[in-house]
Amino acid sequence: MARGRGKEEAMEKAKRVLLKLSGEALAGEKKTGFDEEVCRKVAKQVAVSVKEGVQVGVVIGGGNFWRGRTSEAIDRTKADQIGMLATVMNAIYVSEIFRSEGMKTRIFTPFACGSMTELFSKDQANEAFAKGCVIFFAGGTGHPYFSTDTGVALRAIEMEADVILLAKAVDGVYDSDPKVNPKAKKYDTVSIQEVIHKQLAVVDLTASVMCMDNHMPMAVFGLDEPDSIVRAMKGEITGTRVTVH
Repeated sequence: MARGRGKEEAMEKAKRVLLKLSGEALAGEKKTGFDEEVCRKVAKQVAVSVKEGVQVGVVIGGGNFWRGRTSEAIDRTKADQIGMLATVMNAIYVSEIFRSEGMKTRIFTPFACGSMTELFSKDQANEAFAKGCVIFFAGGTGHPYFSTDTGVALRAIEMEADVILLAKAVDGVYDSDPKVNPKAKKYDTVSIQEVIHKQLAVVDLTASVMCMDNHMPMAVFGLDEPDSIVRAMKGEITGTRVTVH
């Protein structure tokens, strides 16, 4: 795969992408659990790109079930483990929705989950991509103190993806919270260095540094926008491009 500046060009014609979906967004208006209609809309869009030969990896957050330490009585390590299992539940559910839309799927986790998932192997994941499967990378990094942001950055770099696509509730990267500041400025393009320096809300700091060090570009766009995933996979970013020059 391309590296450095070449990866910026690859954003226009990505052959392999890592799509990060918000668990909360997949819950729809219910804000918890699953909204099948929302998940099916995502699946239909991904199916379009898969049919066009794009290799798609998916990472889903766990926010529709668990948002970190909700009680001081729970140890941080245990809280993070609950979050990892929430992402596994999401991957199993959403992968079945994808299957119902005619796609082949595989779920990989960094820890054993009986017969429910497969233990992550780069070689096996590459073989699955070659067979046209959509790959779900669940369970984060498998370790506490790391978010699903770090998990998607790790898998994107390890699997040599062309770009990370971040489908969020907000339609791009802003210089401040647009929900709080109505005059917040939206970036069309922003460098990863500026993201880190200004601590902009793209991915967490660990994931940002990993993307900077490994020249992994990102794109942020609104999940609710019509055909936003289809367009993003074609390089038509209506949100924000995060460059790694």
